Amino acid sequence: MSFLVPPELERYAEEHTSAPDELLTRLADETRESLRSPQMLTGTIEGRFLQCLVFATGPKRVLELGTYSGYSAISMAGALPAGGRIDTCEVDEQHAGIARRYIEEAGFSDRITIHLGPALETIGRLEGAFDFVFVDADKENYVNYYEAVLPRLSERGLIAVDNTLWSGRVLDETDDSVGTAAIRAFNDHVRNDDRVVSVMLTVRDGVTLIRPS
Repeated sequence: MSFLVPPELERYAEEHTSAPDELLTRLADETRESLRSPQMLTGTIEGRFLQCLVFATGPKRVLELGTYSGYSAISMAGALPAGGRIDTCEVDEQHAGIARRYIEEAGFSDRITIHLGPALETIGRLEGAFDFVFVDADKENYVNYYEAVLPRLSERGLIAVDNTLWSGRVLDETDDSVGTAAIRAFNDHVRNDDRVVSVMLTVRDGVTLIRPS
């Protein structure tokens, strides 16, 4: 992943964002040292951004698609209202193992449940409405995830979707890779959907916020 703003400006923004606590710093270090694709790590800026969204919206029920090593789930859990819970979906046992360990250490085992397996199957098994959904899983299924969760949103529910600017590759007409094509298709799908109101933000790698219209 390449940043959408100059690296020195990204560093400045991170330096002027509230620093993560020691546990999240250790989690980030272990993720970079031991897991494939460390660029998937949520990181300081987006972690705080998600935490602020959860704090502002006060969701009782959060769904996350793509746990990775647990950074985003732990960040969001720190701002949940009393009784709030997070269901997070992951297909990789190694990722889930690291996430479980840090979730337990953070004292959030009662707030975060990791569901191992395909996210679409997990969504089908879960009951009830979701107040906040964070989508950060395989890009080829973004439209499918969107269509699965949109009817399940609560009245004032919100969806946040990561990587929607795809390091700027959405503008590269020579890039016809599967991931780029999937992100473009998702972005167009949301733009043309009169069921929702959306805003695409240039946070980190692009984050789109979506609410029912």
